[in-house]
Amino acid sequence: MSNINEKNIGPRWYVAHTYTGYENKVKSSLEKIVENRSLQHLIFDIQIPVEITQETNDKGEVKEVENKIMPGYVLIKMTMTDESWHVVRNITGVTGFVGPGSEPTPLTAEEVDRFNVEAHVEKPTFQIGDKVEVFTGIFEGYSGILQEIHEDKKEAVVLASTERRDIPIIVNLTDIRIAVE
Repeated sequence: MSNINEKNIGPRWYVAHTYTGYENKVKSSLEKIVENRSLQHLIFDIQIPVEITQETNDKGEVKEVENKIMPGYVLIKMTMTDESWHVVRNITGVTGFVGPGSEPTPLTAEEVDRFNVEAHVEKPTFQIGDKVEVFTGIFEGYSGILQEIHEDKKEAVVLASTERRDIPIIVNLTDIRIAVE
């Protein structure tokens, strides 16, 4: 695979073929290796495409069940280099990459959208100093002034007003909205 470095086109989504039933093991093993070897600059995300359906059992109880859309495959967002190729290829349960011969082929933008593996998160429209209210989560019902936004963690610090004093709370950006006055 010595020509992989020459074809490096930046981070793209690739499909690794696994033994059926090994998808979760491959994902957790790969996440551990990325963390232990500090390979976050090469391997960015690992996904197993699933869909959630509702099934009814004999007693009439409805349960949500997670079904793999593509059993035997794991999607990996990575920069393809000799090192990243070898890391993924040598995980127990991985049989290879999807592509002609032994050449990994990245997914097209349409395929990435179809598998819904890359969340298109809109940038928050909040600004420091905005009056916000928490409408869901453990701090539901609190309101206060937005102090900080941690976009990488998708969290914010809100100086919440209570009866006695203002306290800083950390909330998910998805749990707050601009307060209506």
